[in-house]
Amino acid sequence: MKEKYKKYLPVILGKYIQLLFVFNPQKALKKAYLLFCTPKKGKVLPEQEDFLDDAEDEIITIDNLHIQTYRWPSLGETILLVHGWESNTHRWKTLIQKLQTNGYNIVAFDAPAHGNSSGKILNVPLYTICLQKIIDLYRPNHLIGHSVGGMATIYHQYTHPNHEIDKLVALAPPSELSRIMNGYQDVLKLSSKFMDALNQFFKNKHGYYFEEFSMASFAKKLTQKGLLIHDVNDTIAPFSEAEKICENWNNVKFIKTKDLGHSLFFDEVDMWIIEFLKS
Repeated sequence: MKEKYKKYLPVILGKYIQLLFVFNPQKALKKAYLLFCTPKKGKVLPEQEDFLDDAEDEIITIDNLHIQTYRWPSLGETILLVHGWESNTHRWKTLIQKLQTNGYNIVAFDAPAHGNSSGKILNVPLYTICLQKIIDLYRPNHLIGHSVGGMATIYHQYTHPNHEIDKLVALAPPSELSRIMNGYQDVLKLSSKFMDALNQFFKNKHGYYFEEFSMASFAKKLTQKGLLIHDVNDTIAPFSEAEKICENWNNVKFIKTKDLGHSLFFDEVDMWIIEFLKS
């Protein structure tokens, strides 16, 4: 019964939002937007605590959010790590250990509504605001982002070009918000009329229509040397979107993997990252 309920819950929510849209369009659009931006998991699990407790930590306040930062200090170049959706800083554990061995100064943080940070929602524009604050504080030489963190890394350099940042690494980043929103529509069974209104809601709030919010398009403005790693069988972020990003990023090395999945938790991926940082 519980599994059956989970299966039909998105459709039930969609019907509720669709009905609310008839009587109070703005309230319905806000609910749909907040639902889209709300993660279901990503908080620190008990088995993840020991590794994170070993880091130097500091809580940064950003627009009434308490953002948890972590540092593994060294005298080498500074790396800033940006995790993905429904994740937290612990996802970087093996890479952090290898970066430490190579003498890098490492900074990471939990996104809003993730890990040990406060908040209830996350989206790329909000993530970028936090990223900019962390960059101002820690002045990293290089950024490494995974999935939505990769999106935030690209979008950040599009909106806040920072020539002090030397290299960018994007791991399995989605590109097209329009494709993501089509999937959201399909899951909740929302009408085309509702999605048109939600598209305008997003435009009013963030300055872009869904079809304009494209990492491939934003990549045209990137000037840093980049490393893009993406699996051809990625079921979360289509490989074709990485190809589009690569086409528009003038100075990027594109590594295509097979059967390493979306998370890319493999030693060879860590090796490619470190080789790129040293090059």
